Amino acid sequence: MKRRSFNSALIAGLGAPALVGLGTSAAFAQSAKKPATIRIGFPSAGTGGRPLPDSGFAANAVFRGEIEQEFAADGIKVEWKYFVGAGPALNESFANGLLDFCFGHGDLPLIVGRSTGLKHKILLSSSRGGNVYLVAPATSTAKSVADLQGKTLSVQKGTATQLRLYRVLGKYGFTEPEKQFRIISQILDDQRASLATGDIQGVLDTPWGLEARGVARRVAEIVDDWAITTPGSVWVGEAFEQQYPDIVQRIVTRLVKVAHWSTQEANREAQYQLWTRSGRNTYIDNKREWDRVKDLRNRINPLLDDYYVASIQKSIEETKKYRLTRREVSLDGWIERKYLNNALHDLKLENYWPRQDASGKFI
Repeated sequence: MKRRSFNSALIAGLGAPALVGLGTSAAFAQSAKKPATIRIGFPSAGTGGRPLPDSGFAANAVFRGEIEQEFAADGIKVEWKYFVGAGPALNESFANGLLDFCFGHGDLPLIVGRSTGLKHKILLSSSRGGNVYLVAPATSTAKSVADLQGKTLSVQKGTATQLRLYRVLGKYGFTEPEKQFRIISQILDDQRASLATGDIQGVLDTPWGLEARGVARRVAEIVDDWAITTPGSVWVGEAFEQQYPDIVQRIVTRLVKVAHWSTQEANREAQYQLWTRSGRNTYIDNKREWDRVKDLRNRINPLLDDYYVASIQKSIEETKKYRLTRREVSLDGWIERKYLNNALHDLKLENYWPRQDASGKFI
């Protein structure tokens, strides 16, 4: 794919009168620098490609119009982009100068993008934790993961779910997944259609709605295993961050506010309803999955703590192990904590979220 340099958004809103005694450059520095448009990507789209996110506090920011509200008085347009092609398609869009932010990149496409030279700064974590389910067609006779050996499993390759599938299979003793199973690549809608027709024998998916419709049943269920799941990431393009640091700070602060709202018990049911809009999960999926989470802060957590760092580092090592990247990737200079730290300080939330050590244990 041909790479083009990142094109920063146009500066708008200049024209404040020059201050007496200041030269042209000094007066320019005093003017508010702002882009005409902020372009934000999600590495997913709703059922049928509908332009909506699915779950988490970043999705809540969309549904509640939080970013638009933040910049309404500035006249800055907010443009949302959703990618049926998930993380790899988002990488391509950013490489071609079409994005400024990503609200929730999974580990594998995040790392692959970095390995190809994409320049972005990680600002906060978009999600963490969760349960993992390997489901088979409702008519399947499989009773365990071992019963699926040699059969066709589906995953959208290049996404975080690919590494998650490898970890699930590894947990049950299958250390060479591409040799021990036939693994094909499909998007979510095609996976569910293939489950219904029996053309695939296994996939990672939220089971409740599928089971209620008689489409699938669980073969394996892994609850809150921090070695299986990895955090999502919110990032900003380096060029945008260098040109508009104040805008970046306002977005991070707004996201932290939304994350705080999203952890409030009083807002739990409202979120379940919001997350059905994309069609990816039903209300019953959201309720049964999230009712298990007694403290929402444990999963809706923006921190870049020891767990976040260790988890991304582990994923970097796994991408090398499975030969999913060809170049070395380092965390050095990639994580930019100052915006999150400023937001937590200003909102008096420095001690609100629980921290985790490298193994995922709460400390």
